[in-house]
Amino acid sequence: MGLFRTIAKGALRPKSPFAGALDLFLTVDIRFTRAKSGDLHTLAEARWTNPRLGLRQSYGRVLAATYLVKLIALVVEPHAPILGIYELLTKALDYLNDHDPSPAFVERFELRLAEDLGLVGEKAVSVGESGRAIEENFHRRLPIQRRQVLDWIGQHGKIV
Repeated sequence: MGLFRTIAKGALRPKSPFAGALDLFLTVDIRFTRAKSGDLHTLAEARWTNPRLGLRQSYGRVLAATYLVKLIALVVEPHAPILGIYELLTKALDYLNDHDPSPAFVERFELRLAEDLGLVGEKAVSVGESGRAIEENFHRRLPIQRRQVLDWIGQHGKIV
């Protein structure tokens, strides 16, 4: 279905069926009811399949995951099928579950995303080319979390 929005009615109630099933960066199987009008669908059921608890081990991992999600939200159209991009995000989040981010990780993700979108060829000419291609083609700046992730990496000695 691509990127879409849902609302989880009653999720904050003490005995909610959504308790523990809704959190950042989880992979979940969901069932929802389509909205009769508008684009805000109602979440009916959610069961996580991959909690990625390792992301919570460092702020840098959460920050990097936030950047990846915001970057994808910047470039995809709502309700457009994005299987290749979904798989790219899943692999990246799984990697971050076990490893802290590095500048090479951020640049590889941007390159693969730009390739999936058809913005750059198989080989980027220089570091940062794919990020610039995304900015130029979508006429929007990259999310601020990119700079924050790179700053965090610099402060924690991740040079790779």
